Amino acid sequence: MRAKTGLLVHADNDMPKQLQQVRPAHPARTTGQSRARRRCVAAVSVRARLAAVAATSLLAAGCGMLDDPVKDRWESRTEFSSCGEVSLAQGEEMQKQAVREIDCLRRALESGESAELKITHPTVEGDPIREYYRLTPQGRLEVYTDSTDDHYSDQKWSFAECYTPEWLAEISCDQ
Repeated sequence: MRAKTGLLVHADNDMPKQLQQVRPAHPARTTGQSRARRRCVAAVSVRARLAAVAATSLLAAGCGMLDDPVKDRWESRTEFSSCGEVSLAQGEEMQKQAVREIDCLRRALESGESAELKITHPTVEGDPIREYYRLTPQGRLEVYTDSTDDHYSDQKWSFAECYTPEWLAEISCDQ
């Protein structure tokens, strides 16, 4: 049996079943639409899909679906007594500019108490990095780093911890 599809003629048994549907060979001639019109409709369709994806992403971000788990952990923490906040300028060192604040952490470590200290320092490009040092009553040091304003980083929060820190002026926990 032979079937006609537009201007093409073929045998039904020569084609897979998916291709045996009757379709016109030249849609522009049979539908009255020009090629330019079909291209325009296709382009609008692609733009609409991209807009839908962008809108969904923004909605997901606004609904908290893209939250940072380390930031969430920091924000839901039990606050400890504060040893203050230190803002370092380009090239300044923590052990020279935050002597009183580091001493506060040292006293908390020696007495088995808890304490927190916030340090803000610029990257080489000048973007602010915020580090939060938390000394727990168990003698563990937790370091939360907020890099969300550093345009040359992953713009996320990170977390590291040390057990029984010995030298608080140069805190270096493996991340």
